[in-house]
Amino acid sequence: MATLTMLARLVSFRPAHAKLLELPWSRCDAFPYGKTAMACICSDQTFMYDLLVIGGGSGGLAAAKEAVDLGAKVAVFDYVTPSPQGSTWGLGGTCVNVGCIPKKLMHQAALLGEAVHESTFYGWQLPDPKTIQHDWEELRTAVQNHIKSVNWTTRVDLRTKKVEYINAEAYFKDEHTLCGKMKNGEQKTYTAKNILIAVGGRPKYPDIPGALKHGITSDDIFSLKKAPGKTLVVGAGYIGLECAGFLNGLGYDATIMVRSIILRGFDQQMANIVAQEMERRGVHFIYQAKPSKIEKQSDDRLLVYWVDKDGQTHQDVFDTVLFAIGRKALTAELKPENANLKVVPDSGKIDAVDEQTNVPHIYAVGDVLHKKPELTPVAIHAGRLLARRLFGNSTQQMDYTNVATTVFSPLEYGCVGLSEEAAIAIHGDDKIDVYHMYYKPTEFFVPQKDVSNCYLKVVAFKGGDERVLGMHFVGPHAGEVIQGFAAAMKCNLTFPKLKDTVGIHPTVAEEFTRVSITKRSGLDPKPTSCCS
Repeated sequence: MATLTMLARLVSFRPAHAKLLELPWSRCDAFPYGKTAMACICSDQTFMYDLLVIGGGSGGLAAAKEAVDLGAKVAVFDYVTPSPQGSTWGLGGTCVNVGCIPKKLMHQAALLGEAVHESTFYGWQLPDPKTIQHDWEELRTAVQNHIKSVNWTTRVDLRTKKVEYINAEAYFKDEHTLCGKMKNGEQKTYTAKNILIAVGGRPKYPDIPGALKHGITSDDIFSLKKAPGKTLVVGAGYIGLECAGFLNGLGYDATIMVRSIILRGFDQQMANIVAQEMERRGVHFIYQAKPSKIEKQSDDRLLVYWVDKDGQTHQDVFDTVLFAIGRKALTAELKPENANLKVVPDSGKIDAVDEQTNVPHIYAVGDVLHKKPELTPVAIHAGRLLARRLFGNSTQQMDYTNVATTVFSPLEYGCVGLSEEAAIAIHGDDKIDVYHMYYKPTEFFVPQKDVSNCYLKVVAFKGGDERVLGMHFVGPHAGEVIQGFAAAMKCNLTFPKLKDTVGIHPTVAEEFTRVSITKRSGLDPKPTSCCS
């Protein structure tokens, strides 16, 4: 043991001493001097890597960097197949390139446009608001420049941490071996003791004539070369609502085609309030309908046919058709059968237990997981915890309950915990109380903005400790509001404790501390004053 200790000190001193152990320094140069030399010496020499990560998105990168910090030798595969419209992007995954980040930036652009028009009520002297125009090309350029800066920062971060980046399309050769197909067609083989799948998913297209040729998805909208103009958004999930919302806010005619319900998986009362507010702002909705065909006209506009619930066919002309009908996991491309890896039919997702697939040393995190929240922070946290279990002797598992999220619709919707429907289904109507109220944001007073859809509710156990099961909020800054309450729910927040909390006045977040009327009581939940 003393000899091993001495050798470890020699290795940690400088690279030249690697020859003393007859080890190539490339096996050890991934580790900071003096910190993880023993981890390198003791690492399994059978494989090229301790961990291979497939997917350079948030979850995969978080796991890779955490693993390297804990002494593992790690490589990350990342390859973006162009969308049917030719869109592609750099390292960082969906969130950075075609998801959360550009979505929030365009949402912010829409909110700023709204604020510009409202500012005249506060004394700002502006040209006639009707003459103020938005420049799509300038916004797209600003958003893409920011994305490229994040891509570069991510590359630098991996290099600094000595995570090997492999720009290749990976697929399984066997349970411990991946083949990487480079852009030039060359293929290389890599082996690892552990493999992490973090490939996420890509948008689906409907199987109708013209969809692939003429339609776009969220993969394309943020880098669209020309202004989208009159846009049909097919799909009423959060991606569809967010895209239609910011397009409407930027001044474009936006229509949402809803096949069945708004925001499936979310509290339905809140979802319908979001839709009502969007309709009030000018977003059009076509309910219980499906597109059947898209044809390009001589003027390059798109003639869209759709069928309603009664089987009747309708048509209209749009400049852009954006599909937001769900996403499919990118597992088929991995050739999972070569590793005996099981995936869920149709969705292609992986049904894992604590990120562990049916193959002992193959793991998965992020959107590729079956029935887990498709949220960037979830993937990041799960990836880090997995790396700590694999390389840091940790036993902490990812907790997928009470994960907060926000729909960045024009009037935002933030929530954490159970919906009203889910709480009743699980615990029974007689065991649940739903506290609710409408409120008036101070910011809405002077411009006399419509407050009819500013609403919140708290779902809690009736009796006992009155533990809070779910919190839902539609209003300004919903994401910022719900984040703190999510921490409180992780600490088993009860309704009495919520009522004992002193609010910050005047804020919209304080409204949660003032809610007192239950739906069961039948009392009017509308406010009487700003300080009642």
